[in-house]
Amino acid sequence: MAESKDVLVTGCSSGFGRLIALSLTGRGHRVFATVRDREGRAAGATAELVAQGAGRITVVEMDVERDASVEAAIGALAAGGAGIDVVVNNAGLSAMGLSEGFTTDQALRLFQVNVLGAHRVNRAVLPLMRERRRGLLVHVSTGLARMVMPCFGLYAASKAALEMLAEAYRFELAPLGIESAIVEPGPYPTALGKNMLAPAEPARLAGYGELAELPARMNAGLAAMFEASGAPDPREVADAVVALVEAPAGKRPLRTIVGGGSGQALGELNAVAERLQAETLRAQGLGHLLEVVTPE
Repeated sequence: MAESKDVLVTGCSSGFGRLIALSLTGRGHRVFATVRDREGRAAGATAELVAQGAGRITVVEMDVERDASVEAAIGALAAGGAGIDVVVNNAGLSAMGLSEGFTTDQALRLFQVNVLGAHRVNRAVLPLMRERRRGLLVHVSTGLARMVMPCFGLYAASKAALEMLAEAYRFELAPLGIESAIVEPGPYPTALGKNMLAPAEPARLAGYGELAELPARMNAGLAAMFEASGAPDPREVADAVVALVEAPAGKRPLRTIVGGGSGQALGELNAVAERLQAETLRAQGLGHLLEVVTPE
């Protein structure tokens, strides 16, 4: 059994977050599971999560879209003696549809949750981690951040931005003993897909002709995949996060690919990107950072 850690997991009312929280408690870790409104629509699911957590899950009300909410939640945990060894930035918002149909406000909301939400949480916990000179930030992304599909442009853009932020954190924090990692799941049946944003201005898409039916056809294809025998199991993502949490410090990879038929090609793409990153750092006289962030 690995050393028990205090882990903050965002977005735990359903989907990956819920599975990650339960998988971590099953391994003996203590979890602070965040939800936007523990007394609202998620009240029943929240109570069930606590019951299944066998006394190792504490539900924390926190809205990653609001600075004050994040700071208050982390401040209360710190004041109560929580260590927060690991943060799993899982809270996210998805969107599918032809890009022109999404309003600017919808695009802003995607980035508000998927990018700035993680940044808010990281900023709130990093002073605690820097003081102890150890910690791990995990960012749940998607394979679409590296290989975009039509109808997922804005969602992929937000997750690509999250990955660049996570990678910058990696270099900036590794010398302080803090690691940053990314998990890239393929398609999985979760509530994230069920609750995804659709274009708020569908009338703009009338001029696309048959292309306007592309999102519906893609949705049908995903539904068929998820209903077929051998459908992808979301618990694989939770297992990948647990493996990162329990890996020895200094041994964690930057990116972990989970599921998806293009995993090998995506791994090759990531490897090329890491080589380019290394060459750029050396050219800028920052090659010493590579020694800190490269797993032995």
